[in-house]
Amino acid sequence: MRTLSSQLYSNGGKTSLFNKTQSSPLKKHLTFSKPSRVQVISAVQFRPCIDVHKGKVKQIVGSTLSDLKEDVSALVTNFESDKSAEEYAKMYREDGLTGGHVIMLGADPLSQAAALGALHAYPGGLQVGGGINSENCLSYIEEGASHVIVTSYVFNNGKLDLGRLKDLVKIVGKQRLILDLSCRKKDGRYAIVTDRWQKFSDVLVDEESLEFLGGFADEFLVHGVDVEGKKLGIDEELVALLGNYSPIPVTYAGGVTVMDDVERIKEAGKGRVDVTVGSALDIFGGNLPYKDVVAWHHKQAEPSSTLH
Repeated sequence: MRTLSSQLYSNGGKTSLFNKTQSSPLKKHLTFSKPSRVQVISAVQFRPCIDVHKGKVKQIVGSTLSDLKEDVSALVTNFESDKSAEEYAKMYREDGLTGGHVIMLGADPLSQAAALGALHAYPGGLQVGGGINSENCLSYIEEGASHVIVTSYVFNNGKLDLGRLKDLVKIVGKQRLILDLSCRKKDGRYAIVTDRWQKFSDVLVDEESLEFLGGFADEFLVHGVDVEGKKLGIDEELVALLGNYSPIPVTYAGGVTVMDDVERIKEAGKGRVDVTVGSALDIFGGNLPYKDVVAWHHKQAEPSSTLH
């Protein structure tokens, strides 16, 4: 039987599996209790998003982003809004939507200013991600973010940096930390990708890793990177995995095109997976009416809409 940590550490670029006779390198660090896999099934929610690039609200195919400032030829932008991040935040507040996220697609001052504008417009109603680390995480909470979202800082150089993760928990608390486990398929399994989704990590998204990482975070955010921004339909296999095994609330994003896709997420995720819709929405240049998704969201609170 594999230990929990067997898929979280690697040796020489390949995953090392520790059998039951070997000691795991993680055991000496574990000081928390294992999270319960029993989940309280509540209404599925629509989680709105605000993606900011160079200060503008945009919908970009995330897998085309690059760390190289001069490499802009491959960037695929689906939409650029003439509305500010603050205006979107106010709209979400007025429509009673909570738990949405603001993502800074770059650490430039304009994007940071736009993100802060959104947080100030909807204090406590939005999460924030993009360049979050132990040095700046608390400042975003103080500026009004309900949670901070972290990926690359924790999954550093292709591996889980447990020290950094524990530092973040110590600074902002588990209850304010979201781990972004956005992933792509590699050799038939889902691997977390970092650095604007350009680099595969050695950490797989599966039952063991979800259970382990759930001990450090309040929620997971998971983009299906293979379909994100492409309006090709959802990654139903990934949604089912999250619905089956996530011990904490989880939000899926990627590929939603029509309302049927939203319903498929509800069904495949067994009513345990929330949904984010981006490029498909008419407020981001798509064809799916935002008002219809908001109406669907509020309908989920009705008892007859909850899956059992």
